[in-house]
Amino acid sequence: MKEQQEQLWIDAARQGDQEAFGELVRQYEKQVMALTLRMCKNPEDAAEAAQEAFFAAWQGLGNFRGESRFSTWMYRLASNACVDLLRREGRHQNASLDDEENHVDIPASIPTPQEEAERQELREQIEAGLQALPPEYRAVLVLREIHQLHYDEIGTALGLDAGTVKSRISRGRKRLRRFLLESGNFSSWSSSKETGKEGRK
Repeated sequence: MKEQQEQLWIDAARQGDQEAFGELVRQYEKQVMALTLRMCKNPEDAAEAAQEAFFAAWQGLGNFRGESRFSTWMYRLASNACVDLLRREGRHQNASLDDEENHVDIPASIPTPQEEAERQELREQIEAGLQALPPEYRAVLVLREIHQLHYDEIGTALGLDAGTVKSRISRGRKRLRRFLLESGNFSSWSSSKETGKEGRK
């Protein structure tokens, strides 16, 4: 999508053009739903959070100054909607977290059927581990590991300073590793990835 066309839609939507705003929704609904599905515990909650995010965007377009990308702004609204929903429904879990900086990602290559089955199980365990995290830590990990945003983009999206972003990513990764270790999956996978890539900055 060309930035010029997007800006035209934004400008028109600011003036109350619902059709222009509908174009923005169509452009970003898949990205927003991908985020809310990762952060919420079920599709119904994810859809509700996405709807709230777009409603907040419609209500707040007058305050959007273009200092960040529209997509980054939408990530922030969607993340906030998820956190608010989880808190309202009493799903916020307390966590005891330790600082440690390591990278956790889902392997992309699947050389053999056996490894495919093992890695599918690992992916499912990672999804379960993400759901076990408090929403604040889940948000930074989803934006980092799944959506591949840089630290500064995550900070902009969530309204956090760089130090807080790094700290939450570190703590979230630590708790996710602990979850995988307890499930019996992380040790076998990590040993096969010893020569793999390091965490990205």
